[in-house]
Amino acid sequence: MDPVDPVDEEAARLYRAKVWGGADRTLWRTQVDGTVGTRLRELADWADSSGHGEGPLDTYGDGLVEELERRVAEELGLPAAVFFPTGTMAQQVALRCWAGRTGSPVVALHPLAHPEVHEGGALAAVSGLRTVHPTDAPRLPTAEEVRDHPEPFGTLMLELPLRDAGFVLPSWEELTGVVEAARERDAVVHFDGARLWECPTHFGRTLAEIAGLADSVYVSFYKSLGGHSGAVLAGPEDVMAEARVWRHRYGGQVFQQYPAALSALRGLDEQLPRLPSYVTHARVVAAAVREALAEAGTGWFRVHPETPHTHQFQVWLPYDADRLTAASLAQAEATGTVLFRRWFTPGAGGPPGVAVTELTVAGPGLEWTTEDVRAAVREFLSRLD
Repeated sequence: MDPVDPVDEEAARLYRAKVWGGADRTLWRTQVDGTVGTRLRELADWADSSGHGEGPLDTYGDGLVEELERRVAEELGLPAAVFFPTGTMAQQVALRCWAGRTGSPVVALHPLAHPEVHEGGALAAVSGLRTVHPTDAPRLPTAEEVRDHPEPFGTLMLELPLRDAGFVLPSWEELTGVVEAARERDAVVHFDGARLWECPTHFGRTLAEIAGLADSVYVSFYKSLGGHSGAVLAGPEDVMAEARVWRHRYGGQVFQQYPAALSALRGLDEQLPRLPSYVTHARVVAAAVREALAEAGTGWFRVHPETPHTHQFQVWLPYDADRLTAASLAQAEATGTVLFRRWFTPGAGGPPGVAVTELTVAGPGLEWTTEDVRAAVREFLSRLD
């Protein structure tokens, strides 16, 4: 097979983004929908309406960045918080700080966790850490798996939700049991909470109650809250003081970050209060997708989880990924409606002959009824005939 021309692939990516971003109807808007001018005007309008528009610009982490840190620490009920330009850097620093305190460079985490799949081995290459896996099942580890793991570790990292397994979460009882098991081993607990904002509905607990289980927590601003970029690491005062030192050493002491900080504050004000409604409606959408696929006689398919744990979930179909992506694009071009976006071939261990996509239900999706979803599924499937 001839290799794909990277220029052609980039042109295809930009075209898909233009079509999907310009659609009249969608379940959610991604962070790459729209244009530079549109996004800047929206942020400027919010800055003026919220009273931030005439405030001073930040310099090396003061001003708006400090305000954001205080706000997140308050939301999570933790003593202190530090802003980072990326979540990858925030977690590198967190795990490095804990390794120094525990005396162990070993981090226990899931093999599908973000550092293992999406960061190019950075924990080992950059921070000199080593990872072990209490389980390779497509879920978070159990208390027994943590308690009985044969190798010592200093930190247990839990990704909540575990995105690459289908945005899955344990029950509250399972989560507290896992944390207790780590404590029994004298390990600290760090939450990869990139999407922690979405978790209270599933757990029936507040953000502060969830975060309070861990020794440190990382949260992202662009994944759930619609921010431009950036992350915060929260935890004890002394650990966060050290994290600021390592942030500078890792190159994260950026001169000005007011657009990212401002968009994060906007997300906390506008999106955070709405996330429970997104999670609730995602369950309606998932049920409608499942019913429509079953009625259409598509053969094997999967909506995972059947009842979403957050406002995001997976859909699996027995077709080639490129064919499904083409159908998604054609549906948007012909009808102005986006149901699915890009499809992917699962990695090693996934079933052959199938493809998977992720669905997110956010503000625009609240307008979709069950019949709207079912009709969109039927129209999509008609393009596979």
